Amino acid sequence: MKNIGFLSFGHWSDSPGSQTRSAADTLLQSIDLAVAAEELGADGAYFRVHHFARQLASPFPLLAAVGARTSRIEIGTGVIDMRYENPMYMAEDAGSADLISGGRLQLGISRGSPEQVIDGYRYFGYAPNEDASDADMARQHTDVFLKVIDNAKFAQPNPSPMFPNPPGLLGIEPQSPGLRDRIWWGAGTRATAEWTAEQGMNLMSSTLLTEDTGVPFHQLQAEQIERFRETWESAGHKREPRVSVSRSIFALVDDRDRAYFGRGGQDADQVGIIDGTTARFGRSYADEPDRLIEQLREDEAIAAADTLLLTVPNQLGADYNAHVIESILTHVAPALGWR
Repeated sequence: MKNIGFLSFGHWSDSPGSQTRSAADTLLQSIDLAVAAEELGADGAYFRVHHFARQLASPFPLLAAVGARTSRIEIGTGVIDMRYENPMYMAEDAGSADLISGGRLQLGISRGSPEQVIDGYRYFGYAPNEDASDADMARQHTDVFLKVIDNAKFAQPNPSPMFPNPPGLLGIEPQSPGLRDRIWWGAGTRATAEWTAEQGMNLMSSTLLTEDTGVPFHQLQAEQIERFRETWESAGHKREPRVSVSRSIFALVDDRDRAYFGRGGQDADQVGIIDGTTARFGRSYADEPDRLIEQLREDEAIAAADTLLLTVPNQLGADYNAHVIESILTHVAPALGWR
C-alpha cells in the first residue's frame, strides 16, 4: 500500500493551449484539483514553491484554502526554499494552516533549487554570514523553525502587556500539535538524506539527485532511502519515518492521453550539470497501462518509498489532471499492490 498524491509546479502562461493563463487561474485550479483528488481517493495534494517565476510561490494562503475545502487529503509542499524564509513568521503561517486543515499539513522544505535570479534570497532580506554558504543559512533557518513549531519558549514577556501573559517565557503562536513530525526535507544527495534522518525529518526525494555514481537513477535513489532509514534507526528516533518520491507517470487510456504523451516517456535517465555539480535526472513514464505496470515494477525507489507524488502538467487544466490521477489510481495502482 502507498500514499499516492499529486505534485503541481503551478505554472501559468498565456501560451496557446494553456488552461492556466494567470496566477488566479493557477491558484483556483489548484484548489479545484485538490478537491477532485480527494473525491477520487488520492492521498495528497502537494505544491512546488518558486520565487521570481510565473509559478506557485508563497504557499500558505493556498494550503489554508485547500485545507478549508477538503477534509481528508494530506496537504503539502515540495519544497519550500528555506533560504527565503523568516522562520518565525513561517511558523505562524504553518501553525495556522495546519489548524485550519485539522492537522493534515505535510511541509516539504529544503535548501532549494536553482532559481530565476542570482541570489534571490538577498532581495527578501537574507544573506549568509561571511563564513557560511546559502545552504548553511537554509539549515540555520530550518533549525529555528523546527524549534519554534515544537513549542520552544524564548521571548521575554513585556511587564506591561496589552493582554495578560501566562507565566514564563513566550513562544510562537499558534502551536499545532504534531506538526514537527510532519516536516520533510528535500534531499538531493545520499549524505543529505543521512543529515535529514539525524534531524528527525521525513525524507522527500524527487526526480533529481545532485550526484551521479553511474548507476540508474532509481537505484541511486533507493540507496539514498536505505541510508536514510539506517541513519534514522541509529539516531534512536521513536516514530516511524516517511519517505516520498516523485515521478511523471501517465497511463495512456484515451485519445487525449495518446495525443499529449503518446510518444512515451523518457526511457533513460539524463545526466547534466546544475550549479557546477553533476546531477542525475530520473526518467518519466508514459505507456498503455499493462506496459506501464511492468515498467514501474522495476523502479526500486518507488518500491522503497511509502509515498508517491505524481507530478502533473497543471497547464492542461484541473479536469485533465484529475483524469491523470484517476487513471493511475484505477488502472495501475491496484495491479502493483499500491491499492
